[in-house]
Parts: sequence; C-alpha cells; structure tokens
Amino acid sequence: MISRILDLSIRHRWIIVLFSIGFVSLGAWSLLHLPVDAVPDITNKQVQINTTAPALSPVEIEKQVTFRIETALAGIAGLESTRSLSRNGFSQVTAIFREKTDIYFARQQINERLIELRASLPPGADPKMGPISTGLGEIYMWTVSLAPKTGSSDGKTGWQSDGTFLTAEGERLKTDIERGAYLRTVQDWIIRPQVRSVPGVAGVDAIGGYIKQYQVKPDPAKLISLGLSFGDVVRAIEANNISRGASTIDRNGEGIAVRAGGRLESLADIGDVTVITRGAVPVRIRDVAEAAIGGEIRTGSASRDGREAVIGTALMLIGSNSRTVAAAVDAKMQDIRRNLPAGVTVETVLNRTQLVDATVTTVAKNLGEGALLVIAVL
Repeated sequence: MISRILDLSIRHRWIIVLFSIGFVSLGAWSLLHLPVDAVPDITNKQVQINTTAPALSPVEIEKQVTFRIETALAGIAGLESTRSLSRNGFSQVTAIFREKTDIYFARQQINERLIELRASLPPGADPKMGPISTGLGEIYMWTVSLAPKTGSSDGKTGWQSDGTFLTAEGERLKTDIERGAYLRTVQDWIIRPQVRSVPGVAGVDAIGGYIKQYQVKPDPAKLISLGLSFGDVVRAIEANNISRGASTIDRNGEGIAVRAGGRLESLADIGDVTVITRGAVPVRIRDVAEAAIGGEIRTGSASRDGREAVIGTALMLIGSNSRTVAAAVDAKMQDIRRNLPAGVTVETVLNRTQLVDATVTTVAKNLGEGALLVIAVL
C-alpha cells in the first residue's frame, strides 16, 4: 500500500507539490484567522430577570415579586432550574436552560411570560432581563474623571480659582454631587451610546457618580403660611413642564406647524413656575422652595487612587471572542477621547486583549521550549 502511494506520488510529483502548497497556504490562512482566547466561557445558558421596588422589604420582595416570577417561568421549554435573590427593594431571578437551547429563543419565552405577569406585580415593579452576557463578559473597563488641578484658568473650561469647575456648556459645578452628576451624565449620554455600537458588545454598565436630578426642596413653613401643600407644588411643576401642539396652518399649499414649547430647561425656569396667585400676585416655586441640582440616592460609589470617579464596563455578547471585541472597544475609545468635553478624561483600567496576548505569549514560549527539549532528547 505504501509502495503504491510512493510510486503514485513520484509519477505525479508536480500535482503533489501543488497540493502541498495549497494545504500549507490553507493552514497559514487558518492560523492568521484563528480565534484565540485565554479564558473560555463555560457559563451555562442563563437569563437574569432584575426587578426594583424600593418600597418593599426583603420578605415582601420574596412574596410579591420573586416567587411570582419564578412561578411564571415554570414550564418554559428547555428550562432546567431557577435560582433567586431577594434584597431590600431588589429581586433577581436567574433562569438556567439546557445547553442546546437557543439563548434568543429562551429570552423570547421569558419576555412573553413577563408581559402577562406585569399586571399582577406591585405598583412600580418592572422586571427587566439582563444583557446577553455572562460573568466572564467584563472585557473592558475605564474611568471617567475630571482633569487634575494644574492651576486656575478663570473664565475658561476647567478648574477655577474659587474651587469650582466650569464645564464646556458654561455650567459652574460647585459641589462634589454636582461634579459627580456631570461625570455620570458624560458616561451615560456620550460614552455609553458609542461603546454600545461596537459589534460584540451586549451592554455597558456604570457605577459611581450621581444620576443627575433637578430637585425642588419646599419650605414647609412657607407652604403652611400660604395654605399650600406638597401636592400643589408637584402639580404646578407637572402642568408647566409640557409642550402642546396645535396641528398645522395651511397657507398657499404650505403647512406651518404650530406648537407651544413649555419644557423646563434650567433651574431658573423651575423657579419661575407659578404655584398659585394670591391677590393678583403670583406665588412662584422660588418663593416657597429651593431648586438645586442633586443626585439620586445611591448605595455604592467608585474611586481610583483615592479620588471619586465614574467607572464604565463593556459587557461582551455571549459567544463572541473577547480579544477581538476588547480591541474594537479600545479603538472606539480612542475616538471617544478626541470628542469629550474639555476638562474630562477617560483612562483605561482593564483591557482583556492584554491578558489574552500575555497568555498566548506564555503558551507559545512553553510549547517552544518543550519542543526543543523533545528534539534534543530524540
């Protein structure tokens, strides 16, 4: 058999040479396009359902939210088991499916069950599915912070001599809460949308800073003296923060849109809202309350080198290659840095590509040394 193969190869040597060159070329192409990863994802097929209800205790969360969600998920095709976590104002249910189950089919089934369940949940409880990622999906992390103080530049964007920070929009940030809210706004409205557009990214998480709020703090003594209540203040703000459209006016074949813009756009606009009129004298929000920028109540924070910062994390889509996705996020981050508001810096703190490259280098070094030792022994 071997003699016949050798004889055939010698007679048609050029065909064998061409086949060999073809196989070598195919092998080289495969090597260059081989998806290399250092940490294989062995997580099972799972979908997380997160629900927030700040007014409920852990026992109420378990009875009114967690138990109902677990019961609603029972019987879904491919479902193996569920596990849950109930905390103060928060519920998390994890549904685990068989390996052969398509993750998108599983999420579609869960979404159908949640649509039917929402009507029976407590008011304000809105269950949402987590991103299509796993615990190993955190492939890229960065910090968003204000540039360090290098001197005052009064009138220009940056730190001022009085300790405040002047933004590119002309807003003066006086307190730590205002600065934290500004950084979180940059993360959520400038950085997050651009990172989510990268192929292979399932979602972007953020921690730290403050979610910006326009807070109205009424003075109870002034309200009582005028015979007003907190509800009057709320209704006045809601009624004055709305835009109206009055259809169109047709003139000579041209339609002119008519609308009244009544949205509140600044703290001064909030302060000018009229609550009630007494003796032809308007009582405004600024007469009975204080309007200021504040932050949502938080249960954690983020810092780097002892300074408060906002940390963003890119989550990889299940089944993607962490090396290529992290490299694509890093390239996108270079573009984002060039378009950030003046005075805001973004620094990378974790890049999975570096881990994968270091691991591949170590493996190649060990295999090469092992091959040399085997050759020497032989």
